Amino acid sequence: MKKVDDFRLHLGKHELVPLMIGGMGVDISTAELSLVAARLGGIGHISDAMVPTVSDRRFDTRYVKDKLKQYKFNVAESNKAVVQFDLNLLAEATRRHVDATMTAKHGDGLVFINCMEKLTMNAPRETLAVRLRSALDGGIDGITLAAGLHLGSFALIEDHPRFRDAKLGIIVSSLRALQIFLRKNLRSNRLPDYVVIEGPLAGGHLGFGMDWANFDLATIVAEIRDWLKAEQLDIPLIPAGGVFTGTDAVRFLEAGAAAVQVATRFTAARECGLPAGVQQEYFKTDEDNIEVNMISPTGYPMRMLKNCPAIGDGIRPNCEAYGYLLDAKGNCQYIEAYNRAVAAQPEARKVKVWDKTCLCTHMRNFECWTCGHYTYRLKDTTHRLADGSYQVLTAEHIFRDYQFSTENKIALPEPQEP
Repeated sequence: MKKVDDFRLHLGKHELVPLMIGGMGVDISTAELSLVAARLGGIGHISDAMVPTVSDRRFDTRYVKDKLKQYKFNVAESNKAVVQFDLNLLAEATRRHVDATMTAKHGDGLVFINCMEKLTMNAPRETLAVRLRSALDGGIDGITLAAGLHLGSFALIEDHPRFRDAKLGIIVSSLRALQIFLRKNLRSNRLPDYVVIEGPLAGGHLGFGMDWANFDLATIVAEIRDWLKAEQLDIPLIPAGGVFTGTDAVRFLEAGAAAVQVATRFTAARECGLPAGVQQEYFKTDEDNIEVNMISPTGYPMRMLKNCPAIGDGIRPNCEAYGYLLDAKGNCQYIEAYNRAVAAQPEARKVKVWDKTCLCTHMRNFECWTCGHYTYRLKDTTHRLADGSYQVLTAEHIFRDYQFSTENKIALPEPQEP
């Protein structure tokens, strides 16, 4: 029986273990997690989601505090059009995060950055350009274009000296989305170096509607594979979402995939950015405690634990400090939902907001517990300790288990000393 290590992912001159760890923001896919993957010969991701906030946490910068101080006069206002990001500071934060990661990198693998188009930041085109270009400036090995179709993203960086040097890929959930992207970017005369096909069982934001359960990753992968072959296009395909074991991965590799992207199991790694208490919530959860809802202000469905603190919380919009989801006119769906709740509950000291959540604040505080469909299986990958908690694993153990396991088996870690 074959194992993942019997295959290799070829990206240009690189020959890699065909495992990619997904880019979970906000700093859930940490630099440390990505560096383990690179050291072991695979691909790791960091994320540029709320990167000034990540910089403050990791490098003791003051981007958020200074931004709040600058716009404090506007805190009580519903109109957030005035709240802008300093593009020079945004570039500085991105370069710092990327450069520190790349400086620490060892091994034959690669480190990519996950770049979300839906982080509109009150100036969608301008802030996206800065994040993309600054990541290239910082020396990132590659950029995965996520959370959107990115129809203009190649154009934003095509004059950058590393445009044809760095690896560039896109996440799609359908053949149609890929066709639109390729058609739009014909002018750049540059195909994506890889395509991540994210299925309906993935974590966080989904590229489907609330009918997500009607779709199947293997079917989507086969459709895209066959279309690329008919068009004589050679683009590596990387399925993602629900790849929980090495055997799951091998099924896709044998069907023509170049690699797989995995994430859920790495939320249980020591190197993951989730606080220890939140990791235990993931371990403890059951299948009926996982839902797909529409509370994200992005408008995308999002999979999360039902008991996460973000659901129903009526925190005041904190755009003066964060504001990563403000559109080009300074609007956010959470602001609208919050104002409706305040108007409906005028006597309440704190309102409940059920239809949307303040994603910036809750992601920053690790209170929006997004997850993959198979999160309820995490408890089966480790040991339960005497105090009822679950043993956290190393990222290397999880990576190696994917790489070498067979017959749907999951290798448990060495038991933790009591």
